[in-house]
Amino acid sequence: MIIAIGYNGCPNGFDDVHFPWDREGEPLNTKYLYVCHAEMNAILNYRGNRKELENAKIYVDLFPCNECAKLIIQSGIKEVIYLSDKYKDTDGVIASKRLFDTCGVKYRQIKLTGKDVKLEL
Repeated sequence: MIIAIGYNGCPNGFDDVHFPWDREGEPLNTKYLYVCHAEMNAILNYRGNRKELENAKIYVDLFPCNECAKLIIQSGIKEVIYLSDKYKDTDGVIASKRLFDTCGVKYRQIKLTGKDVKLEL
């Protein structure tokens, strides 16, 4: 099983046009308290049997934060393929790698060489 990631967005049930998308400012006026990360969206909105996620691979743009790492581990996903590790020195990503290493979740960076990306599912 492979999960290809979707998008960061608000939880189902409300329109995100009523909430801020700013990256800086007072916490209640930024997106961070309201948005679900793409990993969370992919796992929670998966329409199959949750058991099917066991041993799956997940493709992500950025290396997962510690909160998403916990969701990935709990869902049974066993491999994370990421495009960028730009936050590698942050506590959240360091914690993610510790969690993955401890729980046996593999992770690797994908190197793109061309302009076209093709995922075969």
